[in-house]
Amino acid sequence: MDFDEAAKAIVEAGRFLDGKGWAPAGAGNYSMRLADGSIAITVSGVHKGRIAPADVMRVDMRGNAVDGRRPSAETLLHVLIYRMFKRVHAVLHTHSIPTVVLSRAMADAPQIRLSGYELLKAFRGIDTHDSFLDVPMFDNSQDMAMLAQQVEGKLLQVSAPFYVIRDHGLYGWGDDMDEAMRVVEAAETLLCCELEARRLANR
Repeated sequence: MDFDEAAKAIVEAGRFLDGKGWAPAGAGNYSMRLADGSIAITVSGVHKGRIAPADVMRVDMRGNAVDGRRPSAETLLHVLIYRMFKRVHAVLHTHSIPTVVLSRAMADAPQIRLSGYELLKAFRGIDTHDSFLDVPMFDNSQDMAMLAQQVEGKLLQVSAPFYVIRDHGLYGWGDDMDEAMRVVEAAETLLCCELEARRLANR
């Protein structure tokens, strides 16, 4: 995919995700791997529901800006996914209320187990509701190098196509933008279901 195609796909994703309430106050960041090996990613600070192609920039596989602009502070977390999984060509980072609240409620848990949901079949390799997915959860940090190191160590041990940063949001990815969007929409929905289930259980 070339830069212009990627920028268009990122803009469309941003407007959809913002419409779902998963990019409040401009939070989140989105990226795509390009044919030349660089990465198209949203610039820092832009509201994701109002992005235009001009709000997408390029970085190299070390997270360094190619065009002199400032990328998201979390660019290293995108780069990590592309380095770890050669098939992945899109990464999306969302901030939803259910994900933040659920992760805060599970303050000491290293992961969230999603089990028995029909929507688990939205994820690659799962073909029945009679299954489970262990989703890693990490404490929030402003030290992106340290956080990336923690994420890398855990992702080598699990098969989930997304992970949660506590008090923050989630990162999801896919072979292309369509799969990344499906992963994130399914993940956000399942985490919302899990939060509601816990509320009912505590009544």
